[in-house]
Amino acid sequence: MTVYTERAKGSPVADFIAENAQILSIAVFFLACVLVFTAGTPTFLTAGNILNVLRQAAPILVVAVAMTFVIVTGGIDLSVGSQVALINALAAIVMAAGLPWPLAALAMLALGAAIGFAQGWFIAYQGVPAFIVTLAGLSILRGFALWMTEGYSIPIKDAAGFFWFGRGDLLGIPVPALIAVLAAVIGYVVLHAARYGRRVVAVGSNMEAARRVGMPAQWIIASVYMLCGVASAAAGLLIAARLGSGSSNAAVGFELQVIAAVVLGGTSLTGGRGTIVGTVLGTLTIAVIGNGLILMHISPFFTQIVTGAIILVAIWLNTRFFNTRLRLPGLKGGRSK
Repeated sequence: MTVYTERAKGSPVADFIAENAQILSIAVFFLACVLVFTAGTPTFLTAGNILNVLRQAAPILVVAVAMTFVIVTGGIDLSVGSQVALINALAAIVMAAGLPWPLAALAMLALGAAIGFAQGWFIAYQGVPAFIVTLAGLSILRGFALWMTEGYSIPIKDAAGFFWFGRGDLLGIPVPALIAVLAAVIGYVVLHAARYGRRVVAVGSNMEAARRVGMPAQWIIASVYMLCGVASAAAGLLIAARLGSGSSNAAVGFELQVIAAVVLGGTSLTGGRGTIVGTVLGTLTIAVIGNGLILMHISPFFTQIVTGAIILVAIWLNTRFFNTRLRLPGLKGGRSK
């Protein structure tokens, strides 16, 4: 006769490390990057450079928070860079045509929501794989941006209030960074404490089971892409406000950075598990690497190699290591005959 016993009570420290292994690992990696670049260049850890890193990382973090919800459902959005470029260019065009910037901003956010929902409708209600839909969106939306601007940059004039969102600061902190922090806080509360967040996790874990217990699974999937569209529009507006212009060439490779930040932060590509704290750390890591390499006079093109390598390693850790429960002292279960 086989007798099963309960798992022995483990060490609180060991339990904490096991439950937060992914976040702790990216935190350690982030600190290691900071130490390396601090030793490599004296300008890295200056206040001016840190604020610059936060300002540049803000659009990535805003979209990465929304992308976390998408990936938690088991999906992916490859079109976010093209969405940012389209909104960035179109915002400049409509403001140059005389539309007040508050109305232009609201219109762009609404357009971002519409684009995101359109893609989500194909994915959730028509059963087209997210990879295919968003890959098509990547091409279509960037094409529209190029067609509208003819490849030129569109300057934005007489919009001081709009520029404040991209260039201003509040209590010494860049406004874009404050907006990104607000997005991260809202994302954390929604994902970890709200009913909507629990439904997102449930759909990502087992869509059929979620549907059978009465959850609007298809709507949940469509809604996360709509959320990603709104976030992409906000990022496009932040970039336009910072640069004072709109361009169809904005945010090239943006989707790579966003996905790298989310995956590096520990969100599972198979769905059902994600963390906003990890996404924040992943975004800061990507931003620090890009900034540090430039300060060390390493080719900016090398950052693409580093980003790609980070994605590969993160996915490998995700599938080969973190999907298996860490075996630490004090966590061993018991079974005896």
